[in-house]
Amino acid sequence: MRTGMNASCSIRGAVLVAIAFALSVGSGCTVRPLLATQPGNAGQETGVSLSSVAVSPVNTRYAQEVRNHLIFLLRGGAEEPAAPRYNVHLSVSRSVASAAQVQRGNDNEPSAGTVTLAASYRLTAAGSDEGLAAGQRQVSAGFDRPPQEFAVLRAQRDAEDRAARELAELIRLAVAQDLARLDRH
Repeated sequence: MRTGMNASCSIRGAVLVAIAFALSVGSGCTVRPLLATQPGNAGQETGVSLSSVAVSPVNTRYAQEVRNHLIFLLRGGAEEPAAPRYNVHLSVSRSVASAAQVQRGNDNEPSAGTVTLAASYRLTAAGSDEGLAAGQRQVSAGFDRPPQEFAVLRAQRDAEDRAARELAELIRLAVAQDLARLDRH
């Protein structure tokens, strides 16, 4: 009877030691939001602020759509900062391809197309041309090609706009990750 009790106590003791060890290891791990601020020296807060990022002008309609959505995502509709800390330089390209072709012998049959927007971005410190981070992102959006020419143009533009919104979201996330990485160094 005594040996059974000793074995039970030693198992409980081993489990308690394992739990204490797991808690001590787990307490060293921390999780914080990507854009969180943390106390700095002398009570100042340090952290990433996407509202301090300016976006350079672009020269095409679809690139302007990406830029507009990116600016809104960075600042939530607020105006551009008077003294931005960072600048994002965008380069956006577009390609349009046929995704599927229905062939029944009639030229008036609809087909499908795909718009692909590819962007490369470069993050620099304001007033400097030194690149702090860079990356590339790409988004595709499909659209129908009905028999009417204007409808095809409108459908393609709508696909460009959808792709621009998604591309801006990807770039915003990439810039936030880059800034968080830079803030840790």
